[in-house]
Amino acid sequence: MSIAPLGQRLAPLVLSIVPVVSFAQGNAPEVDSSVDKTAILAALEADYGRYESIARTLWANPELGYLEVESAALLQDTLAEEGFTIEAGVAGMPTAFTASYGSGGPVIGILGEYDALPGMSQAAEPYEEPLEDGAPGQACGHHLFGTASMAAAIAAKNWLRESGASGTIRFYGTPAEEGGSGKVYMVRAGLFNDVDAVISWHSGDANTANPGTNLATISGKFRFTGVSAHAAAAPQRGRSALDGVEAMNDMVNMLREHTTESTRIHYVITDGGNAPNIVPKSAEVYYVVRHEDVDEVRSVWSRVVRAAEGAAMGTETDMAYEIIGGTYPRLPNETLAGALHNNLSRVGGVKYSAEDEAFARQIRETLGENLPDIASAAVVQPMEFTRGKASADTGDVSWSVPMAAMRAATWVPGTPAHSWQAVAAGGTPIGYKGMMVAAKTLALSAVDLFTQPALLEQARAEFDTRTGPDFRYEALLGDREPALDYRK
Repeated sequence: MSIAPLGQRLAPLVLSIVPVVSFAQGNAPEVDSSVDKTAILAALEADYGRYESIARTLWANPELGYLEVESAALLQDTLAEEGFTIEAGVAGMPTAFTASYGSGGPVIGILGEYDALPGMSQAAEPYEEPLEDGAPGQACGHHLFGTASMAAAIAAKNWLRESGASGTIRFYGTPAEEGGSGKVYMVRAGLFNDVDAVISWHSGDANTANPGTNLATISGKFRFTGVSAHAAAAPQRGRSALDGVEAMNDMVNMLREHTTESTRIHYVITDGGNAPNIVPKSAEVYYVVRHEDVDEVRSVWSRVVRAAEGAAMGTETDMAYEIIGGTYPRLPNETLAGALHNNLSRVGGVKYSAEDEAFARQIRETLGENLPDIASAAVVQPMEFTRGKASADTGDVSWSVPMAAMRAATWVPGTPAHSWQAVAAGGTPIGYKGMMVAAKTLALSAVDLFTQPALLEQARAEFDTRTGPDFRYEALLGDREPALDYRK
C-alpha cells in the first residue's frame, strides 16, 4: 500500500485544527431552521424507559465478540418493528447487520456496538462485586453504545417519515470491537461505499465531541508446539512450548527499549500448559502492537514476529502465528465534529439526582486522587484536537467515509474504561442518562446532515484533503476471514 507515514499526514492536520474553537462557536454551515429539534428531543425523552430497558437487558446478558447472538437479535428485532429493513450476517459475521430506512440520498450511517469484555462481571454497586466470577461484563459501555445509536437511528427515521424528506438512515450493528476488528470486515466488504457520512459515539466520563486521532493496531496469537515429557523423570526428552512463549516475551520486553516512545506492546499468556509436572506441549501468547503510524505498527509487528521465530529456534519448538485483528488510527473530521459539538452543547450533559450523586461519591473513593469534579458530568467540554492512546475499529471507517464521534458521561468522572467501576455505573441511571445524551446528539446531527447539503460537502472536501489523492485503503489484517472463534 502506498501511504505516507501517519506522522507526516497528521502534521498539516494539527495546523488545520487550530481554529476549531471558533468553528465550534458557530462557524459551521447554518442548518435548516425549519426543523423542530424540540420535538425530536421530546420524543426521545418520552421513550427513555424503553431504551433503558433495552440497555439494561444487554448489560445483564453481556456477550463476547462474535458471540453476541441475543444482543444482536434484540437490536434487530427492535429496528424491524420500527420499519427498518434488516440485512443480517453481513461481511461474513453472524452477529453483524445493517438496518436501513428511507430511500435515495444522502445516506447517513450510525454505528452501534454491543460486545462485552471477558472477566469483567460486576454488579451495579459502588463497590467491587462480580455477579459471576470470570464472567463477561460491559466494561466499555457497549450496551449503552448500541442502544443509544439505535435510538438515534429510530428518531432520525421518524423525522424522515414525518417530514417526507429524501434520504436513508442506516444503522450498522458492529460486533467484536474489543479485539475482533468487526468494522474492518464491513469496510472491506464495501458496506460504507454508498454512505455520505457516519456519526458515532462512545461511553466515557465526560461529554466531548472532539476531532482527533488514536492508535493503529495489529494483534495476533503466537502458538508454540513442543514435546511433552515427565518434568522430573525425563526432562531431557521434553521441549517446552511454554519456554518458547517465555523466551519470546523476554525478547519483546527487551525490544521495548528500542522502539519509539509512543509505541505500545501488550500481551497475555492464553495457554501455559496443564500441570507443572508435565513439560507443556502447547502454549499460546496473545499480542497487540499499537502506534499512531500505520507503517510503524507494521515494522514493530515484524520485529515481534522475529522475536517469536528466535524463541522457537532457541527452545527447539515450533511456532505459528495468526493475525487476529488490525485497525487504522482515526482520521479526524473537524466539520462533522463541529456539528456534533453544536448539538451536544444544545442537549447538555448528564444531570445527577441525589441518588446518582451518592453513588458517584462512593465510586470516587475507589478511583484514587486528582479526579475531575462530579459536577463535570453536567458540563459539555470545549472542543479541541485530541490524540488518544486507545484504538478502535472505527478508525477504518473514518478512512472510508467522513466520520466523527462524540463521548457522553455514562461513567462517574475519573472512571477509566475497562474497569469494574465502568461496569457498575453502566448499570445505573448514570449510564442510562448519559446514553440518552448521546442518542439525542446523534439524532439531531443526523437531521442536520439530511437538511444541510453544505455540511456534507464541507465534510467530504475535508475528508478528501486529509486522505490525499493517492490513498488506497488496505486492511491491516490482510485478507483473512473474520476470527469468529477468537473469544472461544
